[in-house]
Amino acid sequence: MTQHLTGMKVAALVEHGFEQSELLEPRKALEEAGARVDIVSPVEGAVKAWHHGTWGEEVKVDQPLADAHPDDYDALLLPGGLFNPDRLRMNERAVQFVKAFTMTNRPVASICHGPWMLIEADALRDRRVTSWPSLKTDLRNAGAIWVDGEVIEDRGLVTSRKPDDIPAFNQKMIEIFADAMKLRGRQTSSTTA
Repeated sequence: MTQHLTGMKVAALVEHGFEQSELLEPRKALEEAGARVDIVSPVEGAVKAWHHGTWGEEVKVDQPLADAHPDDYDALLLPGGLFNPDRLRMNERAVQFVKAFTMTNRPVASICHGPWMLIEADALRDRRVTSWPSLKTDLRNAGAIWVDGEVIEDRGLVTSRKPDDIPAFNQKMIEIFADAMKLRGRQTSSTTA
C-alpha cells in the first residue's frame, strides 16, 4: 500500500469477543502504513478475541476506555464479531467515544457487526454502508442505505461485510485515512499561514 500514515493515531475500540482477523489484520495494515494503533477497551489488561467459533488470542489493551480521549485520535477502527459490538453498544462511554468521531467527521472504518456501534451513535442517517447481512434491517431502520458490497465508503465511513472482505477493507481504509491526514495537513497549514 502506497499511502503513508506516519503520525496518525488510530483508536481500535474493542470488547471481549471481537473477531480476531477483523482487528489483527487491519491493525497490521495500518501499522505497516505508519499509523499508531491503540487498542481501547472498557476491559483493562487484555481483551480476548473470537476466532473460528471459539475463543482466540488475547490482545493487550493500550488505553482503558475510562482514560481514553477521542480528541487524542485521528481515526477510529471498529472490528466486528457478534459479542464485541453487542457488549460495547450497552456501554454509554463507548457509544459517546464513537459519537465523538462521527460528530467531528473523522474517518471511521467498521466491518461485519461493527456498524451496530454506529447505529447507537446515530451516525448512519442517509449514509451508504454494508455489514454482515443480518444487520441489514437494523441499519436500514437507523436511516442507512444498506448495500451488499465488499467495501463501501461514504463521507469518510468505510464498511465491509466479513473477514473475506478484509483485503479490500484495508486498502480503502488506508486510502480514506490518508486523505483525512492530507486534509488535516492543509487545514493546519492554512491556519498557521
